[in-house]
Amino acid sequence: MNNSSIQNELSQRWMRSGLDSGDVFLLHSDIRRLLTEFKKKKKTLDTSIIINSFLDVIGKDGTMLMPLFNFTDFIENKFFSLPNSKSMMGILTERFRTDYKILRTKHPVYSFAVIGKDADKFKKNNFSAYGKESPFQVLKDLNGKIAILDLSEQKSMTFYHHIEELNNVEWRYHKIFEGIYEDFENKKSKQKYSIFVRDLDKGIITCVNPAGELLWSQGLYQGSRPNVGSGLRVVNASQMFEFISKLIIQKKALGVLYNKSNKKI
Repeated sequence: MNNSSIQNELSQRWMRSGLDSGDVFLLHSDIRRLLTEFKKKKKTLDTSIIINSFLDVIGKDGTMLMPLFNFTDFIENKFFSLPNSKSMMGILTERFRTDYKILRTKHPVYSFAVIGKDADKFKKNNFSAYGKESPFQVLKDLNGKIAILDLSEQKSMTFYHHIEELNNVEWRYHKIFEGIYEDFENKKSKQKYSIFVRDLDKGIITCVNPAGELLWSQGLYQGSRPNVGSGLRVVNASQMFEFISKLIIQKKALGVLYNKSNKKI
C-alpha cells in the first residue's frame, strides 16, 4: 500500500463519517490510534498524509480549521508570537501550522490554523476567545461542521464555550489577560484579550460528556464514536448551537455542560 492509496483510504473513511466536498469544518484530533493501526500493518503514516486526506475530501471549495491553542505563552509567560508560538493541540496541528500555507487567527490563547476557499473570512482579530467576533461564530455563519477524531467530548469540544458565551451563562465570566504580543510583521506591543472562563469561586467544573451523549441521541452526530471504526464523528455547528442553547434557556445545563463542587477548585 503506497502513500496515495493510504491517503485515499483515509479520505473514504472521513466521507463515510459525514464530511463532504466543499465543507467548512473544524477538526479536533488524536491520531495515536491511527498511527498504531498503520504501524501494525508495517506502514509509516506521515502526518502530511492524514492532513492531505482531509483536504482531499473537501476539495478546492472547502475550508479546514485546526486548533492551535496555547495555554502557556500569553497567560503564564506573558508573551505570544503569532508566527512562532507553537500549538499545544498535538503533532497533527503543529505540522499543519508549520508546513502548510495556513492563515492563523489572532487570539493569543485560542488561535486556529485555517486553509481553503473561505480562509480570509477568519482574518478578524477577536478580542474574546469564544465570542461573536471569534472563529467559532464564523464557522457557524458558514454553516460549517465540527469533526472530532478519537477524542472525548471533554477533551475536544471547545464550541460549547462559544454557546455558553453567546447565552451569557451565569457559571462563566469574562476574564482579561494581558501580555506582549508579536504580530506577523514581528512588531511587539502590549495587548489585552478576553476568555469566558468558568467561575472557580462557584466551584464550577466543566463536564460536557453528557452533552455529547445528547447530541448522539438526537441524531446530530454522524460517524463513529472515539476508538471505534473510523473514530471520526461530525456535527453541524449551527444545529449543535441551537440544540445546546435550548438546554441552557430551559435551565437544563447543570449536569450536562457543567457541575458544581462544594469547594473551590
